[in-house]
Amino acid sequence: MKVFVVEDLRAANEEMARENRRLLERYGLVVVNLIGGPGSGKTTLLEKSIAMLGDRLRFGIIEGDIYTTRDAARLEKLGVEVVQLNTAGACHLDAAMVGKALPELPLASVDLVVVENVGNLVCPAEFDLGEDLKVAVLSVTEGSDKPAKYPLVFHEAKACVLTKLDLLPYTDFDLEAVRGELAALNPALEVFPVSARTGEGMGAWCQWLLRQVPRKRQPASGC
Repeated sequence: MKVFVVEDLRAANEEMARENRRLLERYGLVVVNLIGGPGSGKTTLLEKSIAMLGDRLRFGIIEGDIYTTRDAARLEKLGVEVVQLNTAGACHLDAAMVGKALPELPLASVDLVVVENVGNLVCPAEFDLGEDLKVAVLSVTEGSDKPAKYPLVFHEAKACVLTKLDLLPYTDFDLEAVRGELAALNPALEVFPVSARTGEGMGAWCQWLLRQVPRKRQPASGC
């Protein structure tokens, strides 16, 4: 009997993540790993971002979900390239799953790859997919305690998008307290309070996305 300990599995994931990075490096592509709980608004954020940046940025999307293709279908309607990954119960994507999905995207003709991870604030933060940037997504409807309760994702992220800002008056979410906790966890974290419904704050978030593309190559013509 062969027993696989956690260290074995993590080592295998890290090796696959390195392979993903080598592939993406050849195409000069930046990959954003979007991490947030179920209902945090990740797909809606992507929909609005694609609509706002569609003439300046060509997206390739890897859509992670436990079951169904509903989120992928929503994004595909916007004319972007989408590959669905169903985990059939697993609470996160790993590097091997993403490694299978990447060749299904037209890597030579996209500017940015976004991985929408499975809805979860815990497990996805622990697994390197070969991405360049983790982005945490937290909605105001989830409560102000999440950064303190689930610190790893906010510590590892380069940016945090606080979604559903239009619902702020109807919640007890303390925006300034959360900003303070995020700054304590990760002083370099860029924070974007947004409402995809009204468009508030989306301009700053989309500009941040555009700035990430030249990390490896220039964005598409017109950016």
